[in-house]
Amino acid sequence: MDSLLAYRDQFPILERCTYLVSHSLGAMPVGAEARLHDYTNMWRTRGVRAWEQGWWEMPVTMGGLVGRVLGAEAGTVTMHQNTTLATAIVASCLEYAPERNRVVIEDLEFPSIQYLWEAETRRGAKIVRVASEDGGVSCPMEKLLAAIDERTLIVPFSLVLFRTATIQDAAAIVKRAHSVGALVLADCYQATGTVPFSVTDLGVDFAVGGSVKWVCGGPGAAYLYVSPRVAPRLEPKITGWMADEKPFDFHVGRVRYRKDAYRFLNGTPSVPALYAAEAGWKIVAEIGAKAIREKSLRQTGKLIELAGEAGFRLKSPVESERRGGTVAIDVPDGKRVCDELVRREFLIDYRPDAGLRVAPHFYTRDDEIDLFVRELRQIAK
Repeated sequence: MDSLLAYRDQFPILERCTYLVSHSLGAMPVGAEARLHDYTNMWRTRGVRAWEQGWWEMPVTMGGLVGRVLGAEAGTVTMHQNTTLATAIVASCLEYAPERNRVVIEDLEFPSIQYLWEAETRRGAKIVRVASEDGGVSCPMEKLLAAIDERTLIVPFSLVLFRTATIQDAAAIVKRAHSVGALVLADCYQATGTVPFSVTDLGVDFAVGGSVKWVCGGPGAAYLYVSPRVAPRLEPKITGWMADEKPFDFHVGRVRYRKDAYRFLNGTPSVPALYAAEAGWKIVAEIGAKAIREKSLRQTGKLIELAGEAGFRLKSPVESERRGGTVAIDVPDGKRVCDELVRREFLIDYRPDAGLRVAPHFYTRDDEIDLFVRELRQIAK
């Protein structure tokens, strides 16, 4: 008996299709629609007074809920528009001295993040890029660790790689970086809600991620974790009035940074996105990442077995300890195959150098794995 299917009726789209794309956009819970109604009702009835009834504090109060899922210390998580912006806030805290100006990054990181760090070269950053050697499944950990030295300022890395769902050795990265005095930023987007972790246990200095994918929270509600070890000495250049000690004094000149998590905020928050995201985060918190992971390993294991029997080539690790929640299946003419699957209401996606990305989640029935592979075999013929 699959107890997690008790949550299935909270996701209306599951009645109409086989939803295997939660690595890209999680299904919408009915609670999200209800909370958006709460938002519009608050605006309609309270008007400007809504700011005094929780709107202003939402990037931090919502951050508290997210922080509990991340295993973060209280008061260390804030909410932002997207992960790129959250990463940019971190980058804006850095100073690139000639003797310590290197950013060590893998070529498998999500492009938006790579673009951001490349732009930091205008401020003096030097990019040290570590290339994959296995066709894009992973980066050689020994080469990544060797690239981190006393000239390294920060190491941004993904806990789970977006194309192939390879889980990386975070402990080794953090240990090496900290041994030479470098900072570590973990992108936890593809782990949050499907792979158990704790930012406190990992020992990272920063963590970013969002609500779009496994936590079923929709766009516009990303998170930024800043460790209390480093937070007090940081002054983001991407800032705004929410970071100021007395924002409603409307003083001119330099920002006077608050001493709490608000110092990492900037302009007015995206309130409706935070309302929408709350329901998904609460469901994931209620179920717990451990239970989600157990089911994910079982269903992705079955998917790997059936895909192998059908003769398809895998671009994700087969070892459970190295595999996140997604299975990448490389099939000939993958984009057209993906389009036809979607047309038949089997929702997945396609990425170059990965193939079809398929992701069961806590609301997926076991028979949907069989139905998907059967349909894939038929189309591939």
